[in-house]
Amino acid sequence: MYKVEITNSGDTIFKVKEGDYSFTVDTKGKGVSPPAALLASLGSCIGVYIRKYCEGAGLSPQNFKITVEAELSKESPLCFKLIRVQIDLAEFGFDERRRRALLEFIKNCPVHNTLKGNPLIELSYGKS
Repeated sequence: MYKVEITNSGDTIFKVKEGDYSFTVDTKGKGVSPPAALLASLGSCIGVYIRKYCEGAGLSPQNFKITVEAELSKESPLCFKLIRVQIDLAEFGFDERRRRALLEFIKNCPVHNTLKGNPLIELSYGKS
């Protein structure tokens, strides 16, 4: 099970804590914005799966870059209507077959599957 705790420190500043690590989420520039945190989560999860693929294929991944961008809907409910993920693996020199196999493999990342699966979200009051 995954668990994060979010504490509001006033204004729009939120401290996010997982285990011994914490970071700041803020809509006014004093941390990453909530939508950007979601995109970073997707890109990072895909990055983990790129490394897993390469290790399983006996490849030694060095540097790669993932860019994630999204467009918000203009109608209600406000949400991302399109998320684009660009993976720069220029140093890898993959042929077309290998690129297709990698794209299929990284679609198994849990964050990708969660976003694609439209999960139930239960909201409740009370102490956690």
